[in-house]
Amino acid sequence: MILAALLLLAAPINDPAIDCENQLYQVEMNHCAGQAYEVADVALNAQWKRAVSVMRERDKTIDRRHDTQPTHHDALLAAQRAWLTYRDQHCLNEGFAARGGSMAPMLHSGCMARLTKARTAELQALVEEY
Repeated sequence: MILAALLLLAAPINDPAIDCENQLYQVEMNHCAGQAYEVADVALNAQWKRAVSVMRERDKTIDRRHDTQPTHHDALLAAQRAWLTYRDQHCLNEGFAARGGSMAPMLHSGCMARLTKARTAELQALVEEY
């Protein structure tokens, strides 16, 4: 009985009746925080594709006879990989504030959404840089 209740709390909710503007229960808050992260992740992935395209175009202007630094794309890729590791570990740590509690998923997803939105803005600024 207890296991079944825990599984229900952990299971994703696909109920369109959840009003993320008026959350009442922790399970709803967890669901809405997860949805906010999913939206932020979609935006990040779209911006990532634009950034990669722009960096590859910038790479075409590099005179490799005189420039031995990493390409724009290589630097972007390395930074993104490092950022993903940072985001995932940092947000795991933020979720530990409610470690083992029903609020932990909300804290984790909220952090993931916040940092993902910030990274999306960074990538946008990089694209618009010059």
